[in-house]
Amino acid sequence: MSGGGQAGEGLGGDVSGGASTPPTAGRPSASTPPTAGRPSTSTPPTAGRPSTSPHPHSLSPRPDTAPAPPPMRRPPHPRLPAVLPHALLRWVVLALAVAAWEVVARAHGSVYFPPPGRIARHMYDLWFSGPVRHVFLTEAAVADILPSLGRMAAGFALAAVAGIALGVAVGRSRRAYALCNPVLQFARAVPPPALVPVFVVVFDFGTPMQIASIVFSAVWPVLINTAEGARNTDPLRLDVAAVLRLGPVERLRFLILPSALPRIFAGLRLSLSLSLILMVFSELLPGTANGIGFTLTDAQTRSDLLTVWAALVLLGALGHLLNTGLLAVEKRLVGRGRATT
Repeated sequence: MSGGGQAGEGLGGDVSGGASTPPTAGRPSASTPPTAGRPSTSTPPTAGRPSTSPHPHSLSPRPDTAPAPPPMRRPPHPRLPAVLPHALLRWVVLALAVAAWEVVARAHGSVYFPPPGRIARHMYDLWFSGPVRHVFLTEAAVADILPSLGRMAAGFALAAVAGIALGVAVGRSRRAYALCNPVLQFARAVPPPALVPVFVVVFDFGTPMQIASIVFSAVWPVLINTAEGARNTDPLRLDVAAVLRLGPVERLRFLILPSALPRIFAGLRLSLSLSLILMVFSELLPGTANGIGFTLTDAQTRSDLLTVWAALVLLGALGHLLNTGLLAVEKRLVGRGRATT
């Protein structure tokens, strides 16, 4: 029994000793380093078997690789229009033009070409040196400027209302537009001064004839542009309005007029300039006793060139102010119309 125990102990010792003995060369263990015949996955790739990991200089980079940042560049120097606001830049250009006019006029010294400083002083003494209760307007300004502005405002308002109403009515009907378009183009092509004898026969000299000439010349741009704007209303929106069962007034308010507003204001700007021109022209005719045109003619008759230049500068300033006001109204209303559509 002792011998068998010893033999068993010897056999057990061999088994336990086999688990702890180092591996032989023929049977490599998992813990042994890889041999040259079986390369491990952690070893670097050989020349004959490329690795699956991307090379830093490979032609196909990994998709998660971030691109290199662009090189830093110095910001360019700001140009003059970027430094100065647009409105201030316009005033600077105007000031430079007036300064050049002043220098050239004083260097020339001609009575036919006075400097703007003398013209501004004459305008102040003639029209804008009145009392505060009259808003600094003199009697000459009340007698000359206000009647002219009243005639132009009446003619422009009548032309705008008639042009918008007729333009919407004509533009919403294809048949009406096709029938009226030749007549509209013919009437627009007739110069308004050529119709002065007709207006004199119908209305006689005076304010009615002057307003009629302004209305006839100013109505066509508004009418034609309004008709074009009404025709270009989106048909899909009209179909949606029909599905929603909107009435004619609601369609006009929410669809047609907002869609035609840009074209309407384009016609109104043309109409405003024509109203100012026809206002002066109608006051140049016989039978006129006041107005800017009458002052211009009277100063030309008396060879008062300083008053002639003052009237011209006043007309230019009035035209600029009126156009600026109309542009402000257009920005507000056209923006609101686009927002509602």
